[in-house]
Amino acid sequence: MAENNNEATKVKFFDGVKAEFKKISWPDRNSLGKQTAAVIVISVIVGALIAVLDMFFQYGFNFITSIGG
Repeated sequence: MAENNNEATKVKFFDGVKAEFKKISWPDRNSLGKQTAAVIVISVIVGALIAVLDMFFQYGFNFITSIGG
């Protein structure tokens, strides 16, 4: 009996998931391409900014540690 109830719960859950997926408004191909390009460009810019900051901090720490020695 408990096993049957568990299966019924799973079926209800997946029916709910299916119903929610029908409510999603998926972007069209053109919009998806623009959004993907924007994410890639922003990721490259942020990565470059982090790399520049890393080099700056590395130079500063090396400068500070070389003064004492």
